[in-house]
Amino acid sequence: MAASDFVAISTRIGILCIFFHLAGAARKWDYEPISFTTTSSDESKLKFEAKIERLGRSDYGISGIIEWKYDTNEETMVEVQAYRSNSGDESDYKLLPWAVPKQPFYDYLNTYYKDVIIKNLGHCSNLPQFEGKFQPPWPKKTYKLDKCKIDGDGLPEIAPPGFYKIILTKSGPGQPTWGFTLVAKLTNKMF
Repeated sequence: MAASDFVAISTRIGILCIFFHLAGAARKWDYEPISFTTTSSDESKLKFEAKIERLGRSDYGISGIIEWKYDTNEETMVEVQAYRSNSGDESDYKLLPWAVPKQPFYDYLNTYYKDVIIKNLGHCSNLPQFEGKFQPPWPKKTYKLDKCKIDGDGLPEIAPPGFYKIILTKSGPGQPTWGFTLVAKLTNKMF
């Protein structure tokens, strides 16, 4: 075997190994959002409207506006619950361990918010982004999401097919209780 043949074969094997490594690191599921509903107990302090938009043949995005008009503090809490159902029937949903336990908002900002929310929504919104630890106060302003496609960064790479329901709730003394419920159908990713 000539040296040039050896180099060509080695290069192809190297490229193939890199391809398989990168393919192995990607999420193994696709999703179709079924519904995205928002709630607020006091729209004079926080108004949240959002909708699902079709971006292409199999791509979806979320657009919305959050009018944030109240001060957060150490008693502001966040909780996220995740459920899965084989059929999508309401009585079939089971609680998953993929949850954000009820915790102070500022702790949430330094972990899940940075690791999941900003990685998926930072490029298509004006949500605050920061380096290091979040420094209060949380800005009171209108936040906009413009056709945000959730790529799954920070989420589990492998998830069994079925229907998923994600419920986020924020609350605190003297503050509105608000959040959203996202229902999506996950399927195995073919390529």
